[in-house]
Amino acid sequence: MNKGKIAVIGDKDLILAFKAIGMDVFSANNSLEAEKLIKKIEGDYAIIFITENLVEELTDVIEKYKSQAYPAIIPIPSSNGSTGFGEKGIKMDVEKAIGTDILFGGKDE
Repeated sequence: MNKGKIAVIGDKDLILAFKAIGMDVFSANNSLEAEKLIKKIEGDYAIIFITENLVEELTDVIEKYKSQAYPAIIPIPSSNGSTGFGEKGIKMDVEKAIGTDILFGGKDE
């Protein structure tokens, strides 16, 4: 695995911006395509950014990778904007690790 490589999986409108800055990009129109891509590229990338709309339907797949160092799978907003899924996931992970909500002060986003 090349630990410095970053991939982005999402809709074509979004991934073009990441391609412009030199990241490897992969287009996925639905969660099934995204899941196949993750399995195909997982050993080649340290970080895989994937749009929230795709990640929301892949929670079982994403949970598998949370216990591994690589790849880190990070949800990002799609070209349609954020659904809040990524932020909720970060909040839950921080609460699990620390035992309290230090990011949002107990407020719902």
